Amino acid sequence: MELRKILLPGLISVTLLSGCSWFSGEEDVVKMSPLPKVENQFTPKQLWSESVGDGVGNYYSNLHPAWQDNFIYAADRFGVVKALNATDGKEQWRVDLSGKTGFFSKNHSAMLSGGITAAGSLLYIGSEHGIVYALDSSNGSVAWKTQAGGEVLSRPVVSDGLVLIHTSNGMLQALDTSNGTIKWTVNLDEPSLSLRGESAPSTAFGAAIVGGDNGRVSAVMLNQGQIIWQQRISQPSGATEIDRLADVDMTPVIVNGVVYALAYNGDLTALDLRSGQIMWKREIGGIHDIIVENNHIYLVDQNDRVDALSADGGVSLWRQSGLLHRNLTSPVLYDGYLVVGDAEGYLHWMNTEDGRFVAQQNVDSSGFQTEPVVAGDKLVIQSKDGEVYVFKR
Repeated sequence: MELRKILLPGLISVTLLSGCSWFSGEEDVVKMSPLPKVENQFTPKQLWSESVGDGVGNYYSNLHPAWQDNFIYAADRFGVVKALNATDGKEQWRVDLSGKTGFFSKNHSAMLSGGITAAGSLLYIGSEHGIVYALDSSNGSVAWKTQAGGEVLSRPVVSDGLVLIHTSNGMLQALDTSNGTIKWTVNLDEPSLSLRGESAPSTAFGAAIVGGDNGRVSAVMLNQGQIIWQQRISQPSGATEIDRLADVDMTPVIVNGVVYALAYNGDLTALDLRSGQIMWKREIGGIHDIIVENNHIYLVDQNDRVDALSADGGVSLWRQSGLLHRNLTSPVLYDGYLVVGDAEGYLHWMNTEDGRFVAQQNVDSSGFQTEPVVAGDKLVIQSKDGEVYVFKR
């Protein structure tokens, strides 16, 4: 069976998307909403910025910084990885995973794509070549590298002595944290057409919970790699292939024995962690990671509306529709506010109680593709051209 990955979110990110008749048989135009006018209640202070290679450019990538022990670790798609002091941005070390340096080095890109995960003394990062790297966080040296079963588009997840990798061809693999040996592989069903991106798993009580491109959420035993349960939260339907996309590309969130998951063209769903049974569903679709905090769910839907709902039933609390089709990042909670970035390089700050805009910053004209990272009392975000910015309110 031929598998095809499409970059629908990236298509919608442009200011005008026209000529989409190959989607629906009609001429469609999706317009990015104009920048909302915001009277800033405060101005977050930029502490420093530092370039990390060439970023990701126009490629789809889940690359984003990681933070641990007052160091920020960031990478570009080509293969440059840097450790930066979180206080002043001073470079601690730099490595190049491209395999070749010099004038022709861009032809040997490492194609890093799977985010950075910092755990213990190692950093983990994946690539579109299917290689998973473990780097010594003190100096950047390669502790080990392993060939996974497919492209690594989501961030590695470390739990119970394992590095969990979800590949683009639907495999969930567990690697030994000490040497990269593949301990087990689970093949999750893969549809013929899906969005480019994969769910990073969450872990709890000896199980990995992961979304699939087939609209299912699966629970897998960490010690054996056996599927415990699977539950479909999105049923493919519609007249076109795009309408039938059912990917669960976000990281499921586990709170108090409940799994919260979101599907594209599907539903926001609460599942029982033990059995996988559906507790409630709400008709909202999206691909971004969600936040569950203080009995509230915060999310960005597939049209870039920002929603707040109750965690105990999915009741709508507020909706902010002022950023439609601005290709938002996943949201983060920082200093009591909800923050998202957009494709034009703005950061938008919202009140968590009612969704009102409270601040807006024009940061980087290349735009943002991945969400900010909370680093203690600081907020870190990396632009598409590789610049890392650190703010403090």
